[in-house]
Amino acid sequence: MNAMPLWTLLAITGLAAIYVLVQYNGLITLRNHIAESWSDIDTELKRRHDLIPNLVQVVRGYAQHEREVLDRIVQIRSECMTPHEPGQTGDESRLSSALGRLIVLAESYPALKADEAFLRLQKELATTENRIQAARRFYNGNIRDYRNKIESFPGSLIAAAFGFRPIEYLAFDSSISRPVDVRLP
Repeated sequence: MNAMPLWTLLAITGLAAIYVLVQYNGLITLRNHIAESWSDIDTELKRRHDLIPNLVQVVRGYAQHEREVLDRIVQIRSECMTPHEPGQTGDESRLSSALGRLIVLAESYPALKADEAFLRLQKELATTENRIQAARRFYNGNIRDYRNKIESFPGSLIAAAFGFRPIEYLAFDSSISRPVDVRLP
C-alpha cells in the first residue's frame, strides 16, 4: 500500500517539473522573439539612416537657403546612429518629425518635386517607414504575448520565480502624428 502513494507523489512531482520546464522554455522563446523583432526594427532604422544623407544631398542642391533644416536633420540622424536598447527610440521620433518637415519643404520647390533622384529617395523612405511600422507592430505583438504569459496565472508564478520582468511596448512620440508646421521666409 505504501508503494502506490509514493508512485503517485513521484508522478505529480514529475508532471509539475515538466510543467515548469515547458513554461520556462516558453518564456525564453518569447523573450528571444522580442530580441529578434527588435533586431528587425533596428535594421529598418539603419536603412532609414542610410537613406537620409542621399535625400538631404538632393534637397540641398535645390534649396540652398534651407541649410538650417537640412543641417538639423543630419544632426538628429547622427544622434540616432548611436546603438539603441530595445524599446528606446526618442531620437527616432525627432528624426521622423524632421523628415516630415523636409518633405513639406520639398513641396515648395517644383523642380525638386519632379527630380527623379528625389522621387526615388522619397519612395524608398516611404517604403522604409512602412517597414518600420510593420516591424514595430510585430515587436509589440511579441511583447503582448510575453506580457500575457508572465502576467497570467499560473505563468506568473514561473515568471516571478525565474526573474522574468515586463517589457514596455514600443511607442514613438505622439508629436510626430500632428501636422507639420513649416514656415518659409
